[in-house]
Amino acid sequence: MRLYTLSKRHFVLVFVVFFICFGLTVFVGIRGPKVIQTSAANFSLNNSKKLKPIQILSNPLSTYNQQLWLTCVIELDQSKETSIQTSFPMTVKVDGVAHDGTTMYIHNKVHNRTRTLTCAGKCAEMIVAHLGYLNYTQYTVTVGLQHLKLPVKGLNFTWKTYDPAFSQLEIWFRFVFVVLTFVVTCLFAHSLRKFSMRDWGIEQRWMSVLLPLLLLYNDPFFPLSFLVNSWLPGMLDDLFQSLFLCALLLFWLCVYHGIRVQGERKCLTFYLPKFFIVGLLWLASVTLGIWQTVNELHDPMYQYRVDTGNFQGMKIFFMVVAAVYILYLLFLIVRACSELRHMPYVDLRLKFLTALTFVVLVISIVILYLRFGAQVLQDNFVAELSTHYQNSAEFLSFYGLLNFYLYTLAFVYSPSKNALYESQLKDNPAFSMLNDSDDDVIYGSDYEEMPLQNGQAIRAKYKEESDSD
Repeated sequence: MRLYTLSKRHFVLVFVVFFICFGLTVFVGIRGPKVIQTSAANFSLNNSKKLKPIQILSNPLSTYNQQLWLTCVIELDQSKETSIQTSFPMTVKVDGVAHDGTTMYIHNKVHNRTRTLTCAGKCAEMIVAHLGYLNYTQYTVTVGLQHLKLPVKGLNFTWKTYDPAFSQLEIWFRFVFVVLTFVVTCLFAHSLRKFSMRDWGIEQRWMSVLLPLLLLYNDPFFPLSFLVNSWLPGMLDDLFQSLFLCALLLFWLCVYHGIRVQGERKCLTFYLPKFFIVGLLWLASVTLGIWQTVNELHDPMYQYRVDTGNFQGMKIFFMVVAAVYILYLLFLIVRACSELRHMPYVDLRLKFLTALTFVVLVISIVILYLRFGAQVLQDNFVAELSTHYQNSAEFLSFYGLLNFYLYTLAFVYSPSKNALYESQLKDNPAFSMLNDSDDDVIYGSDYEEMPLQNGQAIRAKYKEESDSD
């Protein structure tokens, strides 16, 4: 691996390049557009005591708006010091206007859901309806609040959609990351073409899996979301993201455990427990995604937190499994570092992977804090994962971080320039150690008793034996 040939100055340069690339994406994101654009909804409020159904017509929409929310803030005619929390039924009927502006698609079903109104001086914003994808250029939403038994002073309805400028930025940067990932994947595979898979280190084997999954994570099918009026492209995007993130979690477990396991790694004892833990996380995320999509196709008022009692149980299950994963990973890291910190090769592998992963995790925690700390859309769990970006910087920083993390690992774990030359000396017993797999190099060979640190020491030993003969 190139890791063994890098000096301290090279390692510093690797981290500097990583931070420069990440910083450029953040800078572009800061200069980019906002993710969500808002506009006040036009409607007329009846002054009668009984609130009649309110018809609200949206602004003209395009596929670049991606999704549509209608939110409402209710103003009560009472003292600001009064705190109120009450539940009431709300009805919603959504009609879509076709492209020609004359044909109206009528959905005869009126959706009825219970909403909770919370007021502490000012009433909290409520989600009235949410459309995951847009089939029509305009929508008419009829909202019924007849059962609200409180004196209403005013209603503030707001439309929220993706900013078309952000959608275009997302398309271009996803395309750039797809192209870069494809190039990196091809170069990494090309660098390993002369070596048998038996000679690959565990990091190289995992990189050959993670790089194609990173290609799917960047989603080469994402432009279909703007060409096809269907929920399928969005579902594929969620599936690819969860698959890559769970594979990355599995990679960390396998590397920190496998780097100290001698001999063959059995599937039952080595891989099965890790697949079980990460598989539960993947299953929970995919289940929530499918659950949300199916329900929202039939009901624009559907929300996990309000309408689904099982959501809290799913959330607790996810948190418990995540806690088990973190504890298991910490155990493997501590044990690997304590047992192998004085061994050649392994010490360098542990330090580099731990340092780079720690940097990525710290940045990810900061991004997630900024992403979920502010309450913009009190929507369901899965929609929050994709719409809570406050600005383009958060989106680009998260995507750029994971992409540049994998690119850095691919560069460091690729074979060095002289690896091909050394592989030609495989038949010579004195040189065979150079091209064995990393695990064989670390854990044993016929020349294990020789305190050799690199290829130069091996060549020196071979030269001494030749001179003596």
